[in-house]
Amino acid sequence: MNSKSPQVRPPVRIAFFARYLSVWVLLCIVAGIAWGHAFPSAVGVLARLQVRQINLPVAVLVWLMIVPMLLRIDFARLLEVRRQVRGIGITLFVNWAVKPFSMALLGWLFVRHVFAAWLPAGEHDAYIAGLILLAAAPCTAMVFVWSKLCNGEPHFTLAQVALNDTIMVVAFAPIVALLLGVASIQVPWGTLLLSVLLYIVVPVVVAQLWRRFLLQRHDAATLERVLERIDPLSTGALLATLVLLFGFQGEAILRQPLIIAMLAVPIIIQVYFNAGLAYALSRKLGVPHCVAGPSALIGASNFFELAVATAISLFGLRSGAALATVVGVLVEVPVMLSVVRIVNRTEHWFVERQL
Repeated sequence: MNSKSPQVRPPVRIAFFARYLSVWVLLCIVAGIAWGHAFPSAVGVLARLQVRQINLPVAVLVWLMIVPMLLRIDFARLLEVRRQVRGIGITLFVNWAVKPFSMALLGWLFVRHVFAAWLPAGEHDAYIAGLILLAAAPCTAMVFVWSKLCNGEPHFTLAQVALNDTIMVVAFAPIVALLLGVASIQVPWGTLLLSVLLYIVVPVVVAQLWRRFLLQRHDAATLERVLERIDPLSTGALLATLVLLFGFQGEAILRQPLIIAMLAVPIIIQVYFNAGLAYALSRKLGVPHCVAGPSALIGASNFFELAVATAISLFGLRSGAALATVVGVLVEVPVMLSVVRIVNRTEHWFVERQL
């Protein structure tokens, strides 16, 4: 009897920065608002540095965030998807057939109906667009953290992220355009396609060429050392981007601070809904827990760096869309950590089915 009891696993620790990401985001809110209020002329100068609605300072910062993350991805792992076909299928279904559309529905419900009277009427479409952008791209970097915290199968996680990134290159723009069209929001196709090229295609190519160079000229240990060295740069770029965003959004936030709380509601609901759907399907189809856990987490989390950059490109730094994507960053860690706890505490559901 005791031999069948699940073993107690040692706890997995999350990195200091990732663990307190929401705290850093809150500090960035304060710093950004204070900066924008104290130095409005400096904020205006940065806002005017743009090409085809793409803000150049933000573009540089986003590159510094995204390229180190993509450098970790080994697209050769795509061949391993055959080992966990059911888990891969569940995650793809949730990521691409459910999550963007469920968020569009939740955005329409809460922005245009439940909270319509308390949100600025002129920003309703922008808020919905920001929520759609947030859900249209699966998370790339933080997924590895969530998977590690629930002792997920690392090869499955890597293969799923590589597959999602491959799909994202061709599917992100059409899905966003479709949902923005359904929400009656005019789609600036030129800017959208340029954003996909700038924030997905080019970083993927650069990161993979860099990765190949490091592995062919040196070894895997060199790659790990490079990743360790550039990780603080990526972190700093994320924080700088948030300060810049809240510098532009400060006036709107001070006028209506409850906007952040209202926009957080549909984001939180969609995280739990999609995580629960992926987890339930995994249990129904007999997927092992080491795959079901990361499958649920990958299905729930978002590539907020890409969402923020695209929202700025399409709608501007001061837009409601940009603010909605930043709210996604604010709630990401505490909500996802709660999903991790649920996954870890329900491991016995899967053990019992295998006995």
